[in-house]
Amino acid sequence: MALSTKTIKRRIKSIGNTKKITKAMEMISAVKMRRAVNNVLSSRSYADLAWKMLLDISQKTEIKHHLLLAKRRVKNIAVVFVTSNRGLSGGFSSRLIQEAHAYIVNAEKSDDVHVEIFLMGKRGRKIYKYYGHPVVAEFDKLDLTTRSEEILPLAQVVTSGYIERKYDKVVVAYTDFVSAIKQVPRVKQILPLKRADELLGHVGEDRENEKKENVEFTFEPSPIEVLNVLLPRLVEVQMYQAVLESDASEHSARMMAMRNASDAAEDMIKELNHNFNKARQAAITKEILDIVGGAAALG
Repeated sequence: MALSTKTIKRRIKSIGNTKKITKAMEMISAVKMRRAVNNVLSSRSYADLAWKMLLDISQKTEIKHHLLLAKRRVKNIAVVFVTSNRGLSGGFSSRLIQEAHAYIVNAEKSDDVHVEIFLMGKRGRKIYKYYGHPVVAEFDKLDLTTRSEEILPLAQVVTSGYIERKYDKVVVAYTDFVSAIKQVPRVKQILPLKRADELLGHVGEDRENEKKENVEFTFEPSPIEVLNVLLPRLVEVQMYQAVLESDASEHSARMMAMRNASDAAEDMIKELNHNFNKARQAAITKEILDIVGGAAALG
């Protein structure tokens, strides 16, 4: 008998307690996931309409001269790294770190290209710990983002850095929410601003099949002044959308990880119960044999 019944019972109790914890965490993550998914779906429609407005304006003004649209030789790249504050979410953080690392390594193949990282989420610190990529700033990340104002400081820092020519390109590394069981790490360019069908994965996918309509717009006070207000807001929308996608992906990944942990604990408990029954049966059989042996010796 490899393990005594007492030891097996202690392990069953320990695993049962762990299962209660993972089940509770699964339920909490499921609630947060539903809220995060609702936020993502709501903001996608807004982002789509905002990009359609930008495309309409772009046809009626020389937007190539705007500071947020001007393309220049890339020497400095800012990477906004959106990840989680906590673990216990499977490979959520590690997959994104590997994707961001691959992008940085590819970008720095040219000797004159320099990459700096802005962190949003404590788990992103591993990109410096494991790969040594420089981190210039770290911003607090809420467990569940609900308002665009919560990402304004980060958006304003990278936008002003691009306008001041400190950075020639700004990208955001985040995990795109596809479904509760599928989350895809992405690195997406947000500055200089590009066409919607080139920038948004959820916007413009079927735009080639849409019927083209000739509509005349009147902008007040002027298209240029509208762009000066609209373009910074579009950067904020992109940052906000990336954070919402990351929130939904994080809580989905954690829910699935905790569900798998609960299922594994259940399987272990079943196996240990089987071993416990075998050990108890062996102990009873041994006691019966001892009794029979003792009776035979006396008789």
